[in-house]
Amino acid sequence: MTALKRHGRLLGLSAVAAMLVFTPLGLYVWGGGGPAAAPPRDALQDVRVTGCRVDPASRRVVAAVEASGRPGGAGAYVVTVEFRDDDGARPGGRAAQALVRIPGVAPQAVERGEAVGPVWPFAAVPWCGVAGAEFTPAP
Repeated sequence: MTALKRHGRLLGLSAVAAMLVFTPLGLYVWGGGGPAAAPPRDALQDVRVTGCRVDPASRRVVAAVEASGRPGGAGAYVVTVEFRDDDGARPGGRAAQALVRIPGVAPQAVERGEAVGPVWPFAAVPWCGVAGAEFTPAP
């Protein structure tokens, strides 16, 4: 057998071996599709309390809430706002809460709402925070 024939056979066997190794890998990558979809974003990341004050006429605490729209589409937020006399959580303690609905939040838009809490004592300074949030996409 000449060196040229031997070289040709070796080249052919190398090509078959490469196809046996790289074809399944290529099919695996191709069959995997694009990147995986991102997990749904938690609604708590989209809302925040921007203000906390005591209304002088009614002595009720009022929290200003802001919701940022999601890139996926318009929808509504229901935000649970918590009112305490300090920012420290009490183990086993309950704080006053109120719900505020912020409808029609368009993608990349910022909408605002107010949550009205309980009557607040004169000497205490209120603390307002987000205790929970839910997002409902528009139909």
